[in-house]
Amino acid sequence: MTDAALKYPAGEGTVAAAPAQWADYLALLKPRVMSLVVFTGLTGLVCADTPMNPLLAAVAVLCIAVGAGASGALNMAFDSDIDALMRRTRNRPVAAGRISRADAAAFGGVLSAFAVMLMGLAVNYVAAGLLLFTIIFYALVYTVWLKRSTPQNIVIGGAAGALPPVVGWAAATGHVPLNAWLLFAIIFLWTPPHFWALALNTGGDYEKAGVPMMPVVKGAKSTRLQILLYSVILVPFAVAPVFTGLGGVFYAIVSILGGAGFLAFAIRLFLSEAGEAARPGPDGLYSIKPGAKQARDLFAYSILYLFSLFAALLIEHGVKAFQ
Repeated sequence: MTDAALKYPAGEGTVAAAPAQWADYLALLKPRVMSLVVFTGLTGLVCADTPMNPLLAAVAVLCIAVGAGASGALNMAFDSDIDALMRRTRNRPVAAGRISRADAAAFGGVLSAFAVMLMGLAVNYVAAGLLLFTIIFYALVYTVWLKRSTPQNIVIGGAAGALPPVVGWAAATGHVPLNAWLLFAIIFLWTPPHFWALALNTGGDYEKAGVPMMPVVKGAKSTRLQILLYSVILVPFAVAPVFTGLGGVFYAIVSILGGAGFLAFAIRLFLSEAGEAARPGPDGLYSIKPGAKQARDLFAYSILYLFSLFAALLIEHGVKAFQ
């Protein structure tokens, strides 16, 4: 058990400092993460190239969105102890005491049940089952177990974030072919370099909170190498849809050029000192984190890269649907 867990025993939240506002419950849903989940889920649905009632398609996307928000609420409910110890997360509603752990968990549980039941009744049970698995995997397998026990937490746990396009595809067709899993593989391989680039700059927070993130356990140099290796594997996978018929000429251009940029940023980060101990600045009055810019640049570019890949597929298949 971590020191954070001892400080904030499981099942106990901090005392609410003020009544929760609607914005606090919105924050529980992790809107920025939800937006990416909705986008990739919608892409999977459209790439299935299967005619679908517009109302049912909208319901499917709504269920994916609500399921993602539910996962975020359950994650914050359990992680409030370590969230309170990290600068990046200490103002989250539960960690800051504006919403209790019990209320956040109940909120997430109700939303989970609603999303899964609606997906099953209105769309199909394959998509509902995959959505349920995604929520359970993120809220329990990743949050409760992996995050606090292994430096491979974000690698294995990344499966939850990679499943939305598979859920979207299943919503449209009732099954999940190879191309659906190719979309899964792209996000799955993208997650470690994306998240570890951020972790290189926030390793001190993770260490303080007792979270065995890769830079904390294996060190910055090893993490930079692993980011580069995952990037080398990711880029060919991102081009693969061109050869399976999933991606066309426009996607080929985006994936090749975008992949070249991703590799350039990954190599630049590998050659930097990102994640190493801060050192005094020229005047000795402040500390400088070496390689911080290189880590931030890869993190920012990785978001643009993934968005571009899925946007290209969405455009290509969206145009095909209207022809």
